[in-house]
Amino acid sequence: MTVRIAALYKFFRFPDYEARRAEIAQRLCGLGIKGSLLVAEEGINGTLAGSPDAIDEMLAMLRALPGAGTLEAKFSESAEMPFKRLKVRLKREIVTMGVPGTDPNALVGSYVKPEDWNALISDPDTVLIDTRNDYEVAIGTFEGAIDPQTESFREFPAWFRAFRARLEAEGRKPKIAMFCTGGIRCEKAT
Repeated sequence: MTVRIAALYKFFRFPDYEARRAEIAQRLCGLGIKGSLLVAEEGINGTLAGSPDAIDEMLAMLRALPGAGTLEAKFSESAEMPFKRLKVRLKREIVTMGVPGTDPNALVGSYVKPEDWNALISDPDTVLIDTRNDYEVAIGTFEGAIDPQTESFREFPAWFRAFRARLEAEGRKPKIAMFCTGGIRCEKAT
């Protein structure tokens, strides 16, 4: 049997996430889904695996949550189940940044289409920032990208405040382009 793996996240207002956790866990368990799903007031984030039909049902269930209708997932496949159990965890944030009041639904940067990315980062008035952690940057990054040298995303806001202050002290107001691995960190960072 082929196991489908879905990596997903969605920022949406989820005020009753604590009350809905058990229901979500029960439905996922009933589908034979394994992996991890984080639920918070700001949305959901997880990597889950199961049969292709179970993953389709799981996505339909999650998309039925108010505000999550446009949830997208990235898929891969495996010959074996990659996870031992299912975890549905309550969290303060689905990606920990530690800045109260951050709401990617209310304030977020502009999304750049893949076909426009190279032109943006080739512009000399654009500063390119890699929002990933140090071990991810070590694997590879875009040429000319600034590495904040953070061990965790929680360190990024302080780094960015200091970086922005340096730019302002130099009288610079460049365009800023940010990237990450799956989208969640750069979406929240903007």
